[in-house]
Amino acid sequence: MREIDRYDGGIGWIAHPDERMQRASHAVVGENGDVWVLDPIDADGVDELLSEYGDVAGVVTLLDRHKRDAAAIARRHDVSVYVPEWMDGVASELDAPTERVHVDLGDSGFGVHKLIDNPFWQEAALYGEHDDTLVVPESLGTAEYFTAGEATLGVHPALRLKPPRTLRRFTPNRLLVGHGEGVPQDAASAISDALDRSRRCAPRLYAQTARSMLLG
Repeated sequence: MREIDRYDGGIGWIAHPDERMQRASHAVVGENGDVWVLDPIDADGVDELLSEYGDVAGVVTLLDRHKRDAAAIARRHDVSVYVPEWMDGVASELDAPTERVHVDLGDSGFGVHKLIDNPFWQEAALYGEHDDTLVVPESLGTAEYFTAGEATLGVHPALRLKPPRTLRRFTPNRLLVGHGEGVPQDAASAISDALDRSRRCAPRLYAQTARSMLLG
């Protein structure tokens, strides 16, 4: 496990640092002091990492494909997995108690906001005004296959030609993503830049990805 994105109000980790997808998990602290675990992948040392920040209030699934180890961690901490109320086919596949979230994540100060909702992709973002942090599990990322050229943040390859417009409503200072390390400051500028060049840089990204796959 490799730690990433450590700050006063949260921490991240990549459970399998050598894998290409760079799947990242996070824990964030609500304004009431409770800890919320986001799209987690389990690993040795995770519970010790979480204990540094306080008691776990719940586990949150922000992407329909990110069930990951949410149920196992929720059971271990005797909490529920929180799933957006509009997200289908997730709660029934989790072997743990679940609760539906409309917008407010309890009294944590975090809000759950719809980004994508179609038969193939359901994704929510988490935003906390109290610490100006935005969490985007899939639409944005910093792993190599999200970026092109010198960019450090990019739109998911499948969304390059039509990135979710909802992302423009957020102007956070910090961004946490589900693949790769986050953007610790001035994240609003990085997000705006990623969206602005999403379509323009798509051919370069696709060529870069194909070349990477061919070369192993």
